[in-house]
Amino acid sequence: MESRIINGNNIIEVFTQVRELAEDIRKHPRPVLLEFKTFRMRGHEEASGTKYVPRELMDAWMLKDPVLNFEDHLLTEGVIDQNTIDQMRSDIKLEINNHLQTTFDEEVLTPNLTDELADVYKVNTSLSIAPSGQKKHIRFVDAVSDGLRQSMERYEDLVIMGQDIAEYGGVFKITEGFAEIFGTERVRNTPICESAVVSAAYGLSVNGIKAVMEMQFADFVSSGFNPIVNLLAKSHYRWGQHADVVIRMPCGAGVGAGPFHSQTNEAWFTKTPGLKVVYPAFPQDAKGLLCAAIDDPNPVLYFEHKGLYRFVYQDVTEDFFTTELGKASKLREGNQLTVISYGAAVHWALHSLKKFPEASADLIDLRSLQPLDTTMIYDSVKKTGKVIILQEDTLFGGVASDLSAMIMEDCFEYLDAPVKRVASIDTPIPFEQQLEKQYLPLDRFEIALQELLAY
Repeated sequence: MESRIINGNNIIEVFTQVRELAEDIRKHPRPVLLEFKTFRMRGHEEASGTKYVPRELMDAWMLKDPVLNFEDHLLTEGVIDQNTIDQMRSDIKLEINNHLQTTFDEEVLTPNLTDELADVYKVNTSLSIAPSGQKKHIRFVDAVSDGLRQSMERYEDLVIMGQDIAEYGGVFKITEGFAEIFGTERVRNTPICESAVVSAAYGLSVNGIKAVMEMQFADFVSSGFNPIVNLLAKSHYRWGQHADVVIRMPCGAGVGAGPFHSQTNEAWFTKTPGLKVVYPAFPQDAKGLLCAAIDDPNPVLYFEHKGLYRFVYQDVTEDFFTTELGKASKLREGNQLTVISYGAAVHWALHSLKKFPEASADLIDLRSLQPLDTTMIYDSVKKTGKVIILQEDTLFGGVASDLSAMIMEDCFEYLDAPVKRVASIDTPIPFEQQLEKQYLPLDRFEIALQELLAY
């Protein structure tokens, strides 16, 4: 890679060399590494100090002070005189002191809980669009692709980014043909650098452009974790800059992909205020929730279980529509117990309930994990008195744990049995088929279901 070393304390050298290089790169695009030789004269922050730095080193670099040397250069060249410098310093000091005084004169803040909670998310002013009657029978993966394509048509500057998503169409072929339709300016291949891509998506949002980023696998989000939880999540709360970013998260086990391509790590993000988290189980919801997530001006983690991609079909609305985030779906009605689940685990619950026709159960598909539909959950619990929560994620620290705690706190007097949680075992996800089957909670769910019915 081409590289250059620049005297970082020479303002003219920095400006001229970077300008020349920028102009050349625009004509001949390429990566260039720039190293600026400079020195920090103060500690990392006010408390650090500089006692650990030898005095002679400090003195040597003091002579290279870029501001003082540039000032001397301007004086020597006759660009400015000492009176100009004194006036500039006086004006700057006055400006700083005036702003400080304005800050000191502000009234002491009186906390308002309602206002504080309302500052976490930017208000979503997008209108909900109901599904039309025209439908087609398609796979889960097709529904995701449809929602993404129609959103690209709806928002003419929407940019999607990810590894190999352009000409290749992505590892799951969800964006196949998109580059030909929308062009590679809007369908962008990215390097394997998740943190940089998340940050680039945020940069688009700052400039008023919606962005969708695909994590090739949800497991890889660990390489982009910091800008998600410390930039996207907190941006609107800290300075009113919303992060209009959707991160698609292909996830889940059951396909023999092992410990680095199979995790369902939604609980990492439901804990972080400022993020929204959705996790559909059916094609209709997959499309509607994705369209709603892209409509929403807040950052959304959109989990899509790759085990559902090509095995789950449904009649899906052909036109663009949205499904409200934060609303669960009740798939079955009953009065003996409440089953709560989301993602692929919803299908496992349906499968098990068919094997036990005597079980009269409410089955709730959460669909959205943040925000959460506590109204539907609590109403069902108060009706049935028994609850079992099924998740694919490992047990400790998962979504089921918080759901269980909330139900115990808010619906305790309605419960006729302890809340049951069923999840995958606390190990990494194995490759081998029988070990993966043991890892996943389907068989344990059926045992727990029978125990709860008999309690």
